[in-house]
Amino acid sequence: LVNQLPEANLILLRHLFGVLHHIEQNSGVNQMNAFNLALCIAPNMLWLPSPTGPEEESRSTKKVALLVQFLIENSGEIFGGDITSLF
Repeated sequence: LVNQLPEANLILLRHLFGVLHHIEQNSGVNQMNAFNLALCIAPNMLWLPSPTGPEEESRSTKKVALLVQFLIENSGEIFGGDITSLF
């Protein structure tokens, strides 16, 4: 799916997840592992197109957080091994 994105979107995601991966690599110092980063970032990345109830929004946020966590943890394989060299 990542390869089907427009080039500008792919570049943005590579840079974003490069930064997040770099932060996660220093989680021993900053306490921001992939799970914590995903909880902070996920609500701002994807959301439901129309207003729903709190339960549906909570389920949706959890799903997005799992996706973001997966992307952080596997960013090298998904976006290329040189992801931390982007910045």
